[in-house]
Amino acid sequence: MIFETHIVKETLSEYIESIFHFKGFKPDHSIERVVPTGHIFIIFELDGFQRHTYDNESLKPNGNFSKVWISGMHKNYLSISAHQDSEMLVVQFKTNGAYPFLKIPISEINNKVISAEEILGDEILDLRNQILESEKSVEKFKKVENWVLQLFDDKKTAPKEITDILDQIQTKPISESKEIITSYSNSQKHLIHQFKKYFGLTPKVFHRIFRFNEILKQIQNNNTLKWTDIAYEFGYSDQSHFIKEFKEFSGFNPQEYIKSDYHKDEPNFFPLDRKG
Repeated sequence: MIFETHIVKETLSEYIESIFHFKGFKPDHSIERVVPTGHIFIIFELDGFQRHTYDNESLKPNGNFSKVWISGMHKNYLSISAHQDSEMLVVQFKTNGAYPFLKIPISEINNKVISAEEILGDEILDLRNQILESEKSVEKFKKVENWVLQLFDDKKTAPKEITDILDQIQTKPISESKEIITSYSNSQKHLIHQFKKYFGLTPKVFHRIFRFNEILKQIQNNNTLKWTDIAYEFGYSDQSHFIKEFKEFSGFNPQEYIKSDYHKDEPNFFPLDRKG
């Protein structure tokens, strides 16, 4: 399997988390669950396989995607297809990063997966063709980076006061959420409006998402877990509050999560139909 990650130019590094390309991926499952992470993705399919999203309860297909699509800002887990011998190139935006490129209120694509040409036009399909014509990952990355540089509008970056609030939410415990929000110079309603425009979700939802992802990192490959300690450390009011939120973001309660060995996998992708 080929897996290559590209370090973007300094101009883009404030807005793009990573650009990566993989080929020859052979998963041991066909459906996987993705937890919300606070990122938006542009995904280029390079193998000719049609992808699917699924209803989280019935696991029946409810969406089909090919060529290029955008996965918006999600507040709940998403069920997606995984394919043998797959090849994709992915642009992963930082939480504050997508608006200067997509140039629409990010909340318009909350909890959605949509065809990329709906927002970016047929030009994105032309770029995909150029990527397909390039043999090496480094050549694909160069074409994608040149394209996103042309797309970038520095006049549409979020105001510093807003990004400062986001930075605090990402780095400070949820117990300080109220103080962070009240430190904003305008009204809470205005802050929420700005967050939805530039980032998609409200400050409180982001704080919960960031906290949950920190928990997943902490419990990864940890076989001596004490859930009561984790619930206390991360500021949950009680054990039932912790379990409820864990299930909301992952679809599993903590015991189910450990029993299925998901803490031994990547922290954000959980295979649902793995054999064995």
